[in-house]
Amino acid sequence: MLSLSSSHSYYLYAAAVDMRKSFDGLCGLIRNQTDKNPASGEVFVFLNRSRTLLKLLHWEHGGFVLYYKRLEQGTFTPPLLPGAGNRIRWPELVLMIEGIQVERSIQKLRYGP
Repeated sequence: MLSLSSSHSYYLYAAAVDMRKSFDGLCGLIRNQTDKNPASGEVFVFLNRSRTLLKLLHWEHGGFVLYYKRLEQGTFTPPLLPGAGNRIRWPELVLMIEGIQVERSIQKLRYGP
């Protein structure tokens, strides 16, 4: 069941990934290359070198879910990640998956606890 939404935390893996990796291989990358737990409920986003393949790894109740998208034409353009960390927001992920590139945007300040 597709259950991704803006309530999750999303992390873009910085390096290009061999897309032959499945659940265990991607979990190994997360454990060994970041300080995160793959079963934490966060969503991890992976791109291949040519940026035509995208995988999202997510832990749901009872097991891992792997979402996979292959582009027949064009490439995914990852968002610019300001500052430290590879956390991306839900709107940035949706724009990247849909192939929408914003040339200039301004994020208005919003209250956040």
